[in-house]
Amino acid sequence: MKNRGFEVVDYEFRKHKEKEINMPLRASSGSAGYDIYSPIKFNINPNETKIIWTDIKAYMKENEVLQIHIRSSMGIKKGLVLSNGTGIIDKDYYSNKSNDGNIGIALTNISEKNVEINENERIAQALFINYLLTDNDNATNERIGGIGSTGK
Repeated sequence: MKNRGFEVVDYEFRKHKEKEINMPLRASSGSAGYDIYSPIKFNINPNETKIIWTDIKAYMKENEVLQIHIRSSMGIKKGLVLSNGTGIIDKDYYSNKSNDGNIGIALTNISEKNVEINENERIAQALFINYLLTDNDNATNERIGGIGSTGK
């Protein structure tokens, strides 16, 4: 039985079909976050936002969520932030019919210089977190697609 983890998205949904994908890993036994790697080399100009599709998806148990955060070195040394502050990957994003759960990392350059990211450089970190439901929670809708689909 699988509890939580990462997989490469199905081939038809991959954005970087020619690349070998590095799976997220913890840097040490004391690390909370799993480092997410960029599958490509890219530049990001000042005040520019780019979405980097990782070609990975995450599975998890009920009442769990995957939070995506910027790595400290990206923010402090390079001036990059996540454009949405914190990424939230819901359990039902996994294997959705729109993109198979492909996790996109939206980076914004808030520095005044061009930033180069190398292929296989660690750009974000992911944490599996338990969450709680309220007594009167009655959510019954089901996800119909990828990013932004739950409000439709």
